[in-house]
Amino acid sequence: MEHLYLITLIVTINFVGMFFTIKNIRKKRQALNKLNTKLETKQKDLEQSNLALTKSIQELKATQNQLIQSEKMASLGELTAGIAHEIQNPLNFVNNFAELSKELLAEMLQELKNGDSQEANAIADNIIQNLEKINHHGKRADNIVKGMLQHSRTNTGSKDPTDINVLADEYLRLAYHGLRAKDKSFNADIKINFDESLGKINVVPEDIGRVLLNLFNNAFYAVQEKTKEEKSGFDPVVSVSTKKVGDNIEIHVSDNGNGIPQKILAKIFQPFFTTKPTGQGTGLGLSLSYDIVKAHRGELKVETEVGKGTTFIIELPIS
Repeated sequence: MEHLYLITLIVTINFVGMFFTIKNIRKKRQALNKLNTKLETKQKDLEQSNLALTKSIQELKATQNQLIQSEKMASLGELTAGIAHEIQNPLNFVNNFAELSKELLAEMLQELKNGDSQEANAIADNIIQNLEKINHHGKRADNIVKGMLQHSRTNTGSKDPTDINVLADEYLRLAYHGLRAKDKSFNADIKINFDESLGKINVVPEDIGRVLLNLFNNAFYAVQEKTKEEKSGFDPVVSVSTKKVGDNIEIHVSDNGNGIPQKILAKIFQPFFTTKPTGQGTGLGLSLSYDIVKAHRGELKVETEVGKGTTFIIELPIS
């Protein structure tokens, strides 16, 4: 009887134990199912977040490209007045020498009719000189147009042997005449000091041209603002110089404007930062310039003193 009771007790204990074990297993299974459901929900949320983030990045890149293109077109717009002025000069020469050559040809024909071949030959020499001048100024106009097209075209990233002195001189004149076209009262002393031994270096000319144009525009803007403040007794000066320094070339763009306050100096290469009034600057010029110079394995640096002026230094490797 005792054995039967003991067996019954053991069976009962085992049964109770099995009941609670099964119950615990069910609870754990239910908890696991809930956890899996939560994980699946979180995974779906994460996938949706990733899709939204990818879309946002794509939209941001598209916006960035639009802003870069807008900055390029804005700088091209600033060039337009300078281009119109610069191209008018060689066109005037071409027209004038063409008209003069026409008159000389009429004289030469008359002298030939008169039998004066010596005078006819002298007139022919003059016509040849005029044609050489027409060719020279025609090429000058052609270079200006090519520079404009080069500035506006889509960047291929192709580096070409480029005469930095010629490039700097071209954009300096265009920037100056562009500003003069908007403000006839503005004048500045332009100083040029080019190292003629530089030769050509491999750069993307349209990109370096954009950098130079931006720095020149900023320099002229700085001296123009100081001119407005001081009214008299201030002689605005913008200068550009080039030189070899070891394995690099340096381009210095200087102005004697108000300089850059120390508190904003660290921000000037940041995108969208500008001290110009609303509508007069995108705040992308120096940022893009910095990136362009970096892409050429170079450096863009600034030296400034409040009240005395600013110098931007472009360092580019020769090879």
